[in-house]
Amino acid sequence: MSFQEITQDIINHPLFIELQDVQHHGGENSLYMHSVDTAKCAYKLAQKFHMPEERVCSVTRAALLHDFFGYKWRSAQHKRYKKYYKGWKRVTHMHAFIHGAHAAHRANRIFGLNERQKAAITCHMFPLAPMPTNSEAWVLTLADKIVASKEVGETVGWHIRKMYHKVID
Repeated sequence: MSFQEITQDIINHPLFIELQDVQHHGGENSLYMHSVDTAKCAYKLAQKFHMPEERVCSVTRAALLHDFFGYKWRSAQHKRYKKYYKGWKRVTHMHAFIHGAHAAHRANRIFGLNERQKAAITCHMFPLAPMPTNSEAWVLTLADKIVASKEVGETVGWHIRKMYHKVID
């Protein structure tokens, strides 16, 4: 199956389209673009690893939905949520630790996921999340790290260019 055939229903869903308005990893990158790029990377990795077509499809869809958590993690409401916890428990309830589980739950409710997809989404933030337990989870974790590293690097360059132009202008 092609990438488009695997992902079209999700990419065209109104709740997924809303991710275009959510900034991610700074700079000019959106959560929508991060998710699509991660899914494309996972799709290519799964093919390079000669995964069966069913698993290629599974990891591609999981990658597309891995950050589909559905809340504004920088909001006052989320900050109030964290205040209920103290010490280490507060750290483990920060966005980086919990958003995979939230994304898996929400994606399952809206799109219906298999167990391997839920596990992959839940642990994609390893080592801040549980260790991946299946091939989809490892591929998704790797794809997310590759794409996020590229985006953060571009964001650093974006900020440096902005500072440079302020000094020069």
